[in-house]
Amino acid sequence: MEAAGRTLLEYRPPPELSGGGQGGGQGRRPVVVVGGGPVGLAAAIDLGLHGVPVLLIDEDDTVSTGSRAICWSKRTLEIFGRLGVAGRMVAKGITWNLGKVFHRDDLVYSFNLLPEAGHAMPAFINLQQYYVEEYLIDRAAAGLPGVELRWKNRLVGLERRGDAVLLEVETPDGRYRIEADWVLAADGARSPTRKLLGLAFEGKVFEDRFLIADVRMKAGFPTERWFWFDPPFHPGGSALLHRQADDVWRIDLQLGWQADPEEERRPERVLPRLKAMLGEDAEFELEWVSVYTFQCRRLARFRHGRVLFVGDSAHQVSPFGARGGNSGIQDADNLAWKLAAVIRGEAPDALLDTYDEERVHGCDENIMNSTRSTDFITPKGPGSKALRDAVLSLAGSRDFARRLVNSGRLSVPCSLAGLSLQTPDADEWDGGAAPGTPCPDAPVAAPDGTAAWLLDALGGTFRLMVFAETARDLPEGLPAGITLLAVVPDTSAAAGMPAGVPVLVDRDGLARVRYAGRPGSAHLIRPDQHVAARWARFDASRLRAALARATGTVAEGAVA
Repeated sequence: MEAAGRTLLEYRPPPELSGGGQGGGQGRRPVVVVGGGPVGLAAAIDLGLHGVPVLLIDEDDTVSTGSRAICWSKRTLEIFGRLGVAGRMVAKGITWNLGKVFHRDDLVYSFNLLPEAGHAMPAFINLQQYYVEEYLIDRAAAGLPGVELRWKNRLVGLERRGDAVLLEVETPDGRYRIEADWVLAADGARSPTRKLLGLAFEGKVFEDRFLIADVRMKAGFPTERWFWFDPPFHPGGSALLHRQADDVWRIDLQLGWQADPEEERRPERVLPRLKAMLGEDAEFELEWVSVYTFQCRRLARFRHGRVLFVGDSAHQVSPFGARGGNSGIQDADNLAWKLAAVIRGEAPDALLDTYDEERVHGCDENIMNSTRSTDFITPKGPGSKALRDAVLSLAGSRDFARRLVNSGRLSVPCSLAGLSLQTPDADEWDGGAAPGTPCPDAPVAAPDGTAAWLLDALGGTFRLMVFAETARDLPEGLPAGITLLAVVPDTSAAAGMPAGVPVLVDRDGLARVRYAGRPGSAHLIRPDQHVAARWARFDASRLRAALARATGTVAEGAVA
C-alpha cells in the first residue's frame, strides 16, 4: 500500500437498492457499526468472533491519510492479539520502551516503560494508523463471514424506534434504509451519529495549536520517544520526535494559540521549522502535515438506548500520552462481549449500562491525566510557566522534581475495581491481580513443552483459572458458560491433571507471582481479560454469585 494511506477499498452497490435486502429493500441487522477506523473495525471483528453478524458502513473508500494514531500500547496490542492482528502490527511497527525528556539542551530524565521481562507484547509500538486499518480490514475479510464491510456508505439519517434503529444510508448509487437492533457509533470526532441525535460534547478546548509533520528520512536517532521543553531549535515551545515504520518520523511542534492553521500547513512555513530541528543539510521528504488543538471532551453518557458510542465519537483527549486510539480500542473490547451476551440472551439489557459505567470511568481517568499533561506542557500564565521551568531545572538532579515533570503520561489501562461487575476480595491476598485489573501476561508452556503465553488462553469467554498442583485442587461442576483452565508448576503436575482439562505449565513461576497464585486459588476471568473475582479456595456458591454479578444478572452491591 502507499505510505500516505491512499489504498482504495472496493465499493459494491448494496443489495437493498435492488430489493435484495429483507423486507423489500429495508433489511434488519443485529448490529450496524458506523465508522471503519481502527475502533469500528475492532468492534466488528470482536463481535464476529462472538458469532454476531455485523454490518460496518463507512463514508470513505480508503484507509486513513497520514499517520494519525501511531502509538499502540501494550494493553491495546494484547487486545489486538486476541483479535488476530497483533503479530502483523508488531512485525511492521517500531518497538520502543525508552523515552527521554529534555529542557532546552539538557536531558532532564529518561524512563523505561517495560523494565521487566516475561511479556509477549512490548510497552509500545509506533505504527501508522493506515497500516492498522489495513490489517484489521484483512482480518475482517478473511475468515469472518459474519462481518460485512461497506465502503462509500454514508449515514445521513437515524431514527430510534423502540426495539430498533432505522438508518438511512447514502451511496454513489442512491439511498437506502436499513434497520438495526443495535448501532455502534465509531465515526470519529466529528461523529455524524452524534450530530443526528443532537448530543453535545462536554469538556474543554485548550488554547494552543500544534503542528504534526510526517517526515520520511534516513536518520541516526535512536528508537526512543524524545520530548523537548523550550528546545533551542524551537524556542518557547515544545517538540516531540517519534520513529515510525518505513523510515517515517513523527514530529510535533507547539505553535501557540495565535497560529493560523491554514498558514502553518503550507510547506514554506513547515520546512524552515523542520530544518531548524533536523539541520539545514538534512535530507527528508514531507509526507503529511496537520495542525490540531488540544481537546478534552466527552459525551455525558456513552449509551443512548440502542445506540452506543465508542472511540472519538464518545470522547476526545489531547494526543500527548497516546490515549485516544488506545482508549477507543479498549472501549470496543469492553463493549463487544457484553453486547454479544445480550444478543444471545445470556445477559439482560442492563449489562450494557455497565459499558457506560466502566468506560466513562476510564475516559474520566484519561481526561484527568491528559489535562494535567496539557497544563504542564502549555502553562496558562507567567506564574504557571515559572513554576514549570523551575521543576524542569531541578529535575536533572532532584527526584521529587523529576516526578512532577509531565510530557504526557503514557496510556495505561484503568482498573475497574469497585465498579458493578467486580466482586470485591473476601480473602486475604498478598498482592497479585485484584478484581478489576486487566490480566497480566506470563510465559507458560503446553504440557508437551511448547512455549506459549498465558493471555492467549484467556479472553473471549468466561474462564475460571485455577492454580493447581494435583487434581484435588481442581473444582467440579462448573456453571454453564465457564471454561476451566489449570495452571500447574511443572510437567509432572500437568501429567496428573484430568483428561479434557486445558493445562498450562507456569514454566518460570511468573504467573503465580503476578496473580499471587497458590494451590487451589481461583480467578474468574471476564471475556475481555479482566479479573472479575478471585478466591483463595474455590467455592461453587461464590462462583455462581460472582458470575451472576459479572453478567449483570444481580443488582449492584450484591455480595458473593
